[in-house]
Amino acid sequence: MWVFGYGSLLWHPDFPVVQTVPGKVKGYIRRFWQLSPDHRGTEEKPGRTVTLVPDENGEVWGIAYRVPDEHVDNTRQYLDFREKAGYTNQLVQFYPDDGSNPFQVGVYISPQDDNPYHAGPQPEQLIAEQIVACHGPSGSNIEYALRLAYVVRTMAPSIQDDHLFSIEQSILNLCKERKIRDKVLADVGYHELFDDHETQS
Repeated sequence: MWVFGYGSLLWHPDFPVVQTVPGKVKGYIRRFWQLSPDHRGTEEKPGRTVTLVPDENGEVWGIAYRVPDEHVDNTRQYLDFREKAGYTNQLVQFYPDDGSNPFQVGVYISPQDDNPYHAGPQPEQLIAEQIVACHGPSGSNIEYALRLAYVVRTMAPSIQDDHLFSIEQSILNLCKERKIRDKVLADVGYHELFDDHETQS
């Protein structure tokens, strides 16, 4: 079983893996259009996570993880539970960065129809405002968004994800403006947003 990671799976797969392959899926774009009522927010105040949105000219960079055969069933159950709030598993074609033959991977995508957690397109500034305000059992929504941007930028420096990086910049501006000191700011190299004597939480 191969699983394509394009969001938090990029830094926290949390299941057995025997091989990782960086590459892309085509025909999609990555968007913060998925509400998160259980990881980066709550039912009363949902955060935002990414999903894949169909776009005939789009492509999304990420990592394909190969799960060992003896862990396939447990991993599928784990991922179905982890992605239970609106995501469904689909098969898509994956194109390795090294130019080797494409192959099919499973990927969790938020369907746009009959899905209460699919928020659809909204101005990126409003999405950033929501991210800054939300926190859930898995941590702050700020941590999710900034860590995702950091991973994509450092692991795939040739990739220009305008939506992701624009929201990242809006979040950084809001953190500086509101003196928000989420620990992830230092973790991903943005400690300079604050004076040296200001301690981040």
